[in-house]
Amino acid sequence: MRRAVFPGSFDPITLGHENIIRRAIPMFDEIVIAIGVNGSKKTMFTLAQRIQMLERVFSNAPSVKVETFSGLTVRFCEKVKADWMLRGVRNGGDFEYERTIAQMTKKLNPSLETIILFTDPEFAPISSTVVRDILANGGDVSNFVPKAVLDFV
Repeated sequence: MRRAVFPGSFDPITLGHENIIRRAIPMFDEIVIAIGVNGSKKTMFTLAQRIQMLERVFSNAPSVKVETFSGLTVRFCEKVKADWMLRGVRNGGDFEYERTIAQMTKKLNPSLETIILFTDPEFAPISSTVVRDILANGGDVSNFVPKAVLDFV
């Protein structure tokens, strides 16, 4: 089975995340969206809300699963028997960061491959950080997140 893990905090999921995942669906038999849990990181949305958001957004995609994990992403990939880690890139800064992570991942597990997809241009400026800032200041995020997320804001 061709299984990929797409890790992140998804606080919240954005249209950019959705774009990457939907474009990757034909490439894999299963995509596990892995919500990283870091107790020291403050999030806007609870873990339960983030799980619900993702499950609603991909309710029509049976090959997409949502799970949570803590610790090293590479260990989670091993646990779920994924041979690929899926990552999304919006710009050159993201690319440099993701290249470093991919190279370190390869050192930790030489059989785990990182697949990087560039987001479609219209989603490149969108980040969860900016979406959270807009929300915190009472702004409208409907052009930046999937419709299912709007039920949580």
